[in-house]
Amino acid sequence: MASLRSRICIGAFAAGFTLTAFAQSMSPVGTWNTIDDETKKPKSLVRITEKDGVISGTVEKIVDPAKQDSKCDECSSDDPRKGKPVIGMTILTDLKKESDTVWSGGRILDPNNGKSYSAKVTVIEGGKKLEMRGSILFIGRTQTWIRVE
Repeated sequence: MASLRSRICIGAFAAGFTLTAFAQSMSPVGTWNTIDDETKKPKSLVRITEKDGVISGTVEKIVDPAKQDSKCDECSSDDPRKGKPVIGMTILTDLKKESDTVWSGGRILDPNNGKSYSAKVTVIEGGKKLEMRGSILFIGRTQTWIRVE
């Protein structure tokens, strides 16, 4: 009987661990390789964090060594990020959970052109990829980011 109880406890623990791991993998929280639209190669690393149910993303690294000192020179003059280094910059702000795999309602800044867009992220492929949609009204683009293991 004790061995049956042990197996049930171990099975329940394993199931709980699996569900927790699945829930974490379906979260956008983590580090992501952004992919260049033209070259299809990694462009930067963005760390997405969550606080009080709201996610944000900060640039941790720029892959191209020649762009390590990039600044948001194109940001509007009333944006506090104007002229600031891109590395360490929060570019994704104020997204809230819409469903199990979708966060929306926030903004994303493209430091290359200084423009801010409505943002929506969708976790896909079991948490391995993230669809990042930035748009103004109905016009926008979607990038696929890849989770860093």
